[in-house]
Amino acid sequence: MVGRILPQMIEVKQGDSFTIPLQFKGRDGFIDITGSELKMEVRNSIDNKVLFSKKGIIDDGIKGKAHLTITPLDTKNLSHQGEYITDIQITFANGEVHTVYPEDVSKVASFVVSQNVTE
Repeated sequence: MVGRILPQMIEVKQGDSFTIPLQFKGRDGFIDITGSELKMEVRNSIDNKVLFSKKGIIDDGIKGKAHLTITPLDTKNLSHQGEYITDIQITFANGEVHTVYPEDVSKVASFVVSQNVTE
């Protein structure tokens, strides 16, 4: 479960599993995400080709808890020297779409694959 999430970067060890926990809160407390859909795409930054995408799992919609899981197969064929980009979006039950990661709307997050020695 080696990985980390920074404001503009997600880093995972090639071939490892990594869970990205999410919690949605507003000024008045938790945001109800019941009936929402979460999606993450990882693309090649050179040609914008989608390399893999993930659908999120809602763990507790009323408390705004969800997660995305990156599996070994997702990163197995990605190079630790590649340049990748990502973001995470939520589509609420009413159809509203919001990019929730990265938080800075003027940025695109990097998705970094670090080298794994043991296979």
